[in-house]
Amino acid sequence: MKAFKILGVPVHAYTMQEVVAELDKKIAAQEQTFVVTANAEIIMACQEDDSYNDIVSKAEIVLPDGAGAVWAGRHLGNKVPERVAGFDLYLELMELASKKGYKAFFFGSAPGVAEIAKEVCEKRYPGVQIVGTRNGYFKELDEPEIIQQINDSGAQMLFAALGAPKQEKWLAAHRDKLNASVLMGIGGSFDVLAGRMERAPKWMQDASLEWLFRLYKQPSRFIRMLALPKFVIEVYLHGDKHC
Repeated sequence: MKAFKILGVPVHAYTMQEVVAELDKKIAAQEQTFVVTANAEIIMACQEDDSYNDIVSKAEIVLPDGAGAVWAGRHLGNKVPERVAGFDLYLELMELASKKGYKAFFFGSAPGVAEIAKEVCEKRYPGVQIVGTRNGYFKELDEPEIIQQINDSGAQMLFAALGAPKQEKWLAAHRDKLNASVLMGIGGSFDVLAGRMERAPKWMQDASLEWLFRLYKQPSRFIRMLALPKFVIEVYLHGDKHC
């Protein structure tokens, strides 16, 4: 799918159903695909970090995650059918894995969290094969062992919950050594599944107010949330220059 650009960052306007079908094909063909779910914070981080911008721009699939990314795409004259949230895509891929026999590896979050997320997924998606877990606390010297653990597991899907931009930078730095077909950063998704973090109610998601719920639950995110008004201003002032 041809990408359009938001402030220079390429975004692919897949629907959820389309991207799941595309990733299903890639796994079956054993083709590696790096997936980035780009919200306004990630797109703004790309404006300030050239190396991160390069990583996101080279990903095979960049999805509009967040009301801001969907709004910006439409404001710039592109057809963006829907938001494809990283957490929702992660769950859709878990369902796909349970049906097709694909194997997944959970990497990231605090000690014990990935294991709880694994248990939740195994109850929610009978037959799903989560073939390994590893927490996100590690040093550079641990990385060869982590990569070996992931590859030895036979995982076809690797979900990294290290937070942006660390998760994308880690996956990009090591993708040549990783055997998994799907490489995807998923932020706090393990924490949500494990019950350590609450997601916004459905009505707030539908009303594009998930950011407000996160701010209410985590006031410490206030500084990060300042990226949202900056993003809107940048799109209004400079969006066309980057298309």
